[in-house]
Amino acid sequence: MKPIDTSIKHTLYTITQLTAEVKTLLEESFPIIWITGEISNFSRPASGHFYFTLKDKHAQIRGVMFKGQNKRLLFEPENGMQITGLGRLSVYEPRGTYQIILEHLDPKGVGALQVAFDQLKTKLAQEGLFDDAIKKPLPLLPQKISIITSPTGAVVHDIIQIIYRRFPNVHLEVIPVSVQGNRAAGDIVDALSMLNSRGGSDVAILARGGGSLEDLQPFNSENVARAIYSLAIPIISAVGHETDFTISDFVADSRASTPSAAAELVVPNRHHLKKTCNTLTLQLKNNMAQVLNQARFLLERVSGQMTDPIKKIQDLRLKSDDLLTKLILLFSQESQKNQTHLRRLREKLSSESPLRTLSESKLILKQNYDNIFKSFKNYINSQEYETQKLHARLRALDPASILKRGYSITRTIHEQKVVSEAETVSIGEGLEVLLAKGSLFCIVEGKTPDVKKNI
Repeated sequence: MKPIDTSIKHTLYTITQLTAEVKTLLEESFPIIWITGEISNFSRPASGHFYFTLKDKHAQIRGVMFKGQNKRLLFEPENGMQITGLGRLSVYEPRGTYQIILEHLDPKGVGALQVAFDQLKTKLAQEGLFDDAIKKPLPLLPQKISIITSPTGAVVHDIIQIIYRRFPNVHLEVIPVSVQGNRAAGDIVDALSMLNSRGGSDVAILARGGGSLEDLQPFNSENVARAIYSLAIPIISAVGHETDFTISDFVADSRASTPSAAAELVVPNRHHLKKTCNTLTLQLKNNMAQVLNQARFLLERVSGQMTDPIKKIQDLRLKSDDLLTKLILLFSQESQKNQTHLRRLREKLSSESPLRTLSESKLILKQNYDNIFKSFKNYINSQEYETQKLHARLRALDPASILKRGYSITRTIHEQKVVSEAETVSIGEGLEVLLAKGSLFCIVEGKTPDVKKNI
C-alpha cells in the first residue's frame, strides 16, 4: 500500500461546508437556464407549490415551481407532458440534492392556451356541461331577445339588421360587454348573472367576431362556461368565424357559426312563416273536406243497412211481453215458496216463546241505556268546554279586539287593499287608517322598509 504524502496540504470539509461550496459553485455557474424534458411524479401539496421530476432517456432532475410562479400558468402540468422551462439550478442542502427552480413553463410543441383549452374542455365534458340532454330548445317566436356583445363594431349592427329583416318589431336589447382583454370574462359573467336575476328575456345571443386564440380567450374561461350553464333561458353562442370553436360553443344550448347565422337562427323568416301557415291552413281544409266526405259516405252506407225502426219496435214489444209473462210466473212461484217458509218459521216461533228471556233483556237494555246516557252527557260537557275555549280564542283574534288593544289597519283609499309592506305604497299616496273607533285619512310623507328596527 502506497503511503500518504503528508507534505501535501489537504483541506478538511464538513458535510455542511462542502454542500455550501457546491451550492455556490452550481448557482453561480448556472444562474438561469432553459431546460426541456418530460414531467413525471407530479404532485401539488396543500402549499400550492408544484413538485415533479424532469427526465429524458438517460437522466433526470428534481424540479420545483413555487405557488407565486405557477398561478400564472394557463395550463395544468401533467405526468407524461413534454415541457420547456426557464429556471435556475440550486442545491437543497438538508438532502444534498440538486434541483431546478422553474420560473416559467411552456408545453413543448403546443401552445399553453391550446393545452388549457383542451384540459378545460375535458374537465367540463366529464362534469356533463356539454350533454345534449340538458340543452334547452330555442323558442319558435321569442318575445324578447338579449344580445350580449360589444356595443361598437359590425357584429351588433349585423345581428340587429338581420333580425329586423327576418321578423320586424321583435323586442331586442343589447347588453354591452368587453369581448377581448382582461375585463371581458368578468363582464360576460356579470351580464349572464344579471339576465338570470332579472328575467324577462326568452333567449340570449353571446357574440363577437373572429380572432386569434388569444383574442377568443374570454370565451374559453371556466367562469364564463359555468355562467352559461347556469343560465335559465336558452342561449346561442356565436363567437368567431365558422372554423373557430370555443368552450362557450360547447356549453351553450345552440352554436351558430357566425353572429349573422345566430341572427337567422333566433327568429324565423316572417314571410316564410306566413307562407307556411297559409299552406298548412289549406292542407287542413282539404283534409277536413276529405274526412267529411268519408263520414257522409259511411253514413249513407250504414243507413241503407238499417231495418225499419217501427218493425224493430214491434219485435221488441213482443219480446218484452214474453219476458214479462215469464217474470210474473217466476215471481209467483218464488212468492209461494217464501210464504211456505214463513209459515214454518211462525210455527217454530210459537213453539219457542221469547217471554222467558224478556226480563233479562229489559235489564240489559236499561243498563245499556244508562251507560249511553252517561257517555253522551260526558261528551256534551267536553264539547261545551272545547266550544268555550274556541270562543275565547275567536274573541282574542277578532279584528275589533285587536284594534281595541291599540293596533290599526291601514289600507288604500280607492282599492281598499290592506297595506302590509312599505314598498307597496308611494310617497304622497293617500291611505285610510282604521281604528277601534273611527278612521283616519293620511298622506304618506316617508317610509321605512325595515319595521323591526323601530318596534
